[in-house]
Amino acid sequence: MAQTVVITGASAGIGRATARMFARRGADVALVARGRAGLDAAAAEVVELGGRALPLPTDVADHAQVAEAADAAEAAFGPVDVWVNAAFTSVFAPFTDITPQEYRRVTEVCYLGFVHGTRVALERMLPRDTGVIVQVGSALGVRSIPLQSAYCGAKHAVNGFTSSIRTELMHRHSRVRITVVQMPAVNTPQFSWVLSRLPRHPQPVPPIYQPEVAARAVVHAADHPRRKQYYVGASTVATILADKVAPALLDRYLARTGFDSQQTDEKVAADRPDNLWHPLDGPDGHDFGAHGAFGARSAEHSPQAALARHPCVVAAALAGTVLGARGLRRVLARGQPAG
Repeated sequence: MAQTVVITGASAGIGRATARMFARRGADVALVARGRAGLDAAAAEVVELGGRALPLPTDVADHAQVAEAADAAEAAFGPVDVWVNAAFTSVFAPFTDITPQEYRRVTEVCYLGFVHGTRVALERMLPRDTGVIVQVGSALGVRSIPLQSAYCGAKHAVNGFTSSIRTELMHRHSRVRITVVQMPAVNTPQFSWVLSRLPRHPQPVPPIYQPEVAARAVVHAADHPRRKQYYVGASTVATILADKVAPALLDRYLARTGFDSQQTDEKVAADRPDNLWHPLDGPDGHDFGAHGAFGARSAEHSPQAALARHPCVVAAALAGTVLGARGLRRVLARGQPAG
């Protein structure tokens, strides 16, 4: 029987790439986002790859709309097995250049959108005592950087909220699972459509990964949701560890480099279109797809993420290395040839 999967933010970026991967497995995919052009294109891809698709134009900041999308998904495909929260928006600007209304909007989409999605998923999963919720997180939800205070604050909130829900599920011995996938810099269309008040074109901080790297991790997390969180990319691991070991030093480093590293050399118009309030892939817009403008600089694979999906293999390899080293030391201690 096909899985029923709901993906928010499914019209572009990580959500779009994740929809494709579930479709290859023959899943029934409910696609949740605001932009009709992007949704229709994503639905066509899902069908072409072997799944069934249901595009659901939805603003995740509105709980009622999210609940309606969940009802429609279950009416079309049956009980939701997997719910992926991936929708987001952002503003690239110093905090003092972001209006209160803009800050609220980012928070409502990036944080409350996850809260709404989690709530409607749990309302349906808890009575059945089965289901998985995957939160698409970010290394910036652990280690903040300049120029993205609204996004970083929301991602921090998602981590705290999810940890709380996870312990509540454990307390009630529920078989419903919730996990987070912490992402690195990803080549998505966001850098071409977020609201930016920077003088130059925004860019992800290298190293950059293609959305498929992130999507593979999301699908794996849905299949193996017992882990509290997954890290994608060596840069994510390094960033989180550095914040634990030397946070003050990292503050100074980011203060010195964080402004330039998030901008290209390309000048952009101050009034360039953005998707904060209205989708750029709406009825009069165009489909942006899964990939952004930095494909030539983006990695299609992450050895760290691949190893993280197979911890037993890593543990066995490490154990073998340790045992081999001990054996070699014993041989050398006896003064015998290692062969």
